[in-house]
Amino acid sequence: MTETPILEIRGLSKAFGPVKALSDVQFELKRGEIHALCGENGAGKSTLMNMIAGVLQPDRGEILIDGTSVSIPSPAAAQRLGVALVHQEIALCQDATVAENIYMAAINARRAPLMNFQKLYADAQKVMDLLAPIPVRTKVADLSISSQQLVEIAKALTLDCKVLMLDEPTAALTESEAQRLFAIVRGLRDRGISVVYISHRMAEIFSLCDRVTVFRDGHYVATDPIAKSSPDDVVRKMVGREITQLYPDKLAQEPGHKLLSVEGLSDGDRFSGVNLELRAGEILGIGGLIGAGRSEIAQSICGLRPVMSGTVALDRQSLRISSYSDAVKAGLVYLSEDRKGSGVFLDMSIAANVSALDLGKLTGSLGLLDRKAEDNQATDLTRRLGVRMAGIDAKVSTLSGGNQQKVAIAKQLSIDPKVIIMDEPTRGIDVGAKVEIHRLLRQLAAKGTGIVVISSELPELIGLCDRVIVVREGRIAGELGADALGEEAIIMLASGVQNSSNQEKQAQNVA
Repeated sequence: MTETPILEIRGLSKAFGPVKALSDVQFELKRGEIHALCGENGAGKSTLMNMIAGVLQPDRGEILIDGTSVSIPSPAAAQRLGVALVHQEIALCQDATVAENIYMAAINARRAPLMNFQKLYADAQKVMDLLAPIPVRTKVADLSISSQQLVEIAKALTLDCKVLMLDEPTAALTESEAQRLFAIVRGLRDRGISVVYISHRMAEIFSLCDRVTVFRDGHYVATDPIAKSSPDDVVRKMVGREITQLYPDKLAQEPGHKLLSVEGLSDGDRFSGVNLELRAGEILGIGGLIGAGRSEIAQSICGLRPVMSGTVALDRQSLRISSYSDAVKAGLVYLSEDRKGSGVFLDMSIAANVSALDLGKLTGSLGLLDRKAEDNQATDLTRRLGVRMAGIDAKVSTLSGGNQQKVAIAKQLSIDPKVIIMDEPTRGIDVGAKVEIHRLLRQLAAKGTGIVVISSELPELIGLCDRVIVVREGRIAGELGADALGEEAIIMLASGVQNSSNQEKQAQNVA
């Protein structure tokens, strides 16, 4: 490694409206090193990467490459500077082949009138074979998510980059695929390419990386050599803040009867052997890393994904759920993390959205929708949830993100459910709306509704939930009761790192 950093960040700041995503942060990447960037969701890691990659522009601060201050107005400009970013979200052209996606930038830049497809396929296959034996003539749409992630990485390897940024690259990969990726990343380091590695998985970071930088709440915390740090040290720096009083009081009494029971649930792919129970009046949290299988478990419980084995019971009655409509009829509803894609119909009215789950109860004897009943239902629920709107006839697209989320919740409440499963219920909304939704969920629980909250925000899990189960690699890694809930405890379970105090206790027991 040379003394001059290949990449240096000085005083970089970025705000989105009133929200400060990054405040005066610093970062240094040496030539030929793998540098981990750690922090909780919302710490500012991806925002920094997007500014280095030209996707976002900083409000102030300086980016230096090879000691020279640069402006990076676009992703194309970043590529010309030797910077490549593999996003956490898949960003491939689904109708194009693997080869066409790998060389998309080169294809767009070429001037020749005819394409030599034989050479394109041969070159692409050489790159792809470094990661996995995926046929490059295959359409991307026909690949699994994990294979698509590998195509994204192969695409970055063709850009002749000096700096490669990987944002949660193993989230959708199997263990064998991940190990193959690690070998490739080490090989890139040996060739002098510098890698920024974003991950929550401590085992990966401490086996792969040379140094680690921690961000917290948009601020720089520290940079340490891996050899002089430990997983415990990194976790403590990541979570070093107190939970604020933005959450309602928790259960003051024991929860009610067993409302939802899941035993031995497996889908044969993303998760297996899942057991959980939810009691009336309880808010159960589900934590874990991205790609751990949290959403897949919830969707399978509700009939949105097929299962191979296991049982689901509601109110002590075994359910046979072959589709989501079966779950809705039983009183079990699911709120998707993809609000705009699956939670609401943006171009429809608020009233039509609220009634969408069960039109039957609003339909008269002639099979016609009772518009007055629909309006009354929407008026009642939007008033209860405090939706700020011009009126129930307004399109959902005219609402703020927080109010769109309230409409999505109103849709679930329209059927008077026994159990609500909410996937990332406050993602992408402002603090005020979060507080209102948290209070609403506690009010529903107080009336006997069972609520499951999947969240990547650890303060939300701790501040809102009565219990938290943690999912790691498709299995329940552990459960934390109210007296054991803490950010460090959740991260330890999610990343497969034992708390040092637990290790000491085990050693004593062995002795």
